[in-house]
Amino acid sequence: MKNIRNFCIIAHIDHGKSTLADRLIELTSTLGAREMENQVLDDMDLEKEKGITIKSHAIRMQYQYKGETYNLNLIDTPGHVDFSYEVSRSIASCEGALLVVDASQGVQAQTISNLYMAIDHGLEIIPILNKIDMDSAQVDVVTDEVCDLLGCSPEDVFKVSARTGEGVPPILDAIVEKIPAPSGDPDAPLQALIFDSVFNSFRGVIAYFKVENGSIRKGDKVKFFSTGKEYDVEEIGILKMKMIPTSEIGCGDVGYVITGIKSAVEVKVGDTITKTENPCTKAIAGFEEVKPMVFAGMYPVQADKFEELRAVLEKFQLNDASFVYEPESSLALGSGFRCGFLGLLHLEIVQERLFREFDMDVITTVPNVSYKVYTMQGEVLDVHNPSGLPAPTLIDHIEEPYIRAQIISKTEFFGPIMKLCLDRRGTLVSQHYITADRVELNYDMPLSEIVFDFYDKLKTISKGYASFDYHVTGYKPSKLVKLDILLNGEPADALSTLIHEDNAYTFGRRMCEKLKELIPRQQFDIPVQAAIGAKIIARETVKQVRKDVTAKCYGGDVSRKRKLLEKQKEGKKRMRQIGTVQVPQSAFMAVLKLDS
Repeated sequence: MKNIRNFCIIAHIDHGKSTLADRLIELTSTLGAREMENQVLDDMDLEKEKGITIKSHAIRMQYQYKGETYNLNLIDTPGHVDFSYEVSRSIASCEGALLVVDASQGVQAQTISNLYMAIDHGLEIIPILNKIDMDSAQVDVVTDEVCDLLGCSPEDVFKVSARTGEGVPPILDAIVEKIPAPSGDPDAPLQALIFDSVFNSFRGVIAYFKVENGSIRKGDKVKFFSTGKEYDVEEIGILKMKMIPTSEIGCGDVGYVITGIKSAVEVKVGDTITKTENPCTKAIAGFEEVKPMVFAGMYPVQADKFEELRAVLEKFQLNDASFVYEPESSLALGSGFRCGFLGLLHLEIVQERLFREFDMDVITTVPNVSYKVYTMQGEVLDVHNPSGLPAPTLIDHIEEPYIRAQIISKTEFFGPIMKLCLDRRGTLVSQHYITADRVELNYDMPLSEIVFDFYDKLKTISKGYASFDYHVTGYKPSKLVKLDILLNGEPADALSTLIHEDNAYTFGRRMCEKLKELIPRQQFDIPVQAAIGAKIIARETVKQVRKDVTAKCYGGDVSRKRKLLEKQKEGKKRMRQIGTVQVPQSAFMAVLKLDS
């Protein structure tokens, strides 16, 4: 146990976590030269295409130090704020963290929020300054920033270039020297924390865990705390690039377990595994509850695929514990699920992964939040979906959820951030300076205002620096209206949204303009209208595709041409009556990015 080191790599997005992991894997000869590739731990196609880490990846490396062999369990984490839940789970299963900071960009938002998360868990922090080979690197300035942040001396900061490998070898020695060995009692009853899981269609559910106390062997009978169900351990092993079976995993180590569980519901991330014969008395405190920011409906393209979609979402939730869902139905789209996401990038990634990994094509509705509707009869209804709203004459008032938002940023972006929050109906609660050039702002805001693109906007105006956190404070009355989109006179309920009265006109107008660009042209004119109740507030027309019927007329009386045009007009009128308008998926997604 004293020769085990569990650590993760944390940093802001694009500061070089996965590249540093590559160099550490190379130096410990975990993979041969043939198997090595850039960002080797990013095994998903999506990760490679977008150049971002989406999932945490665990790998075991062996390192010789002063004549002893040490097992180093590395977990590479995502940097994007939409996947911060992955980071929190990785931190909970480690004793130390490598904090990577880009020498050309300095300390940024996620650097700070991930660092605080690591300090809360009592991790040993090793600061690393990456990309020192770049021309724009400000080594001394950023070293001072890191020292201010951690309260360490400049000598403690490792200066490396993960791309070239310069300065990387001493990091391995520091991991062994500075990061403590896992604490735990090998003789105590088994206590293991599940920090991730994945579904394999041949083996069932594979759970990744860290042993806190005791040990686990192949053939043991184990029990899962949250469900109380018992299973036989079919296979255990360690995680290298591939899963390598072993006979035992001791105290403090990280590995995987296969128990032949076929149902995805039976395994929960954050659950505790113990033995049936000699169980531990209490479960390990799991992970904090995930806070979805964005809610959207997901519907199968073919109505008969509903049960298939349910099974797919169950399996998907195993691999992405920050994703939550519950069933709902829609008039236009039939049965589907109301899903909760951490942000819009998360929504896009989920959609893309469902298609690639499970071959499941889904329609996603406009994201929104849940409201409390008070009727004239004194009833209180929870409405998650605009189509579930009662008739306007029956509504007494509507309350929407409010949040307390905490924004930390550089002082130079203070003005634009305040303007953004005011535009989103925010009221300033407090502000204070953390350091001379960092300020913390607290705002009360409606949750619906941060759903769409608040995050993206905040990151844009603060050059990616501002960090953002929130917690729901309760519900407040608000002047909300239901905005419907009519296509060819028919309401498209998947595009309906609940919106504040002041923003309805501009939003409706922009929505019609956007849909005009995206809806493919048909043989007839398609009016695209935004309406509040029976009142039309905006309109655009998608022009028809027309054949030039007068092309064969050359010379002769004009009435010949007129007769052909009238005939065409009649045909178009008939077509419009029977024609249906197909809304492409891109139209649903575009609504999310109306300002861009």
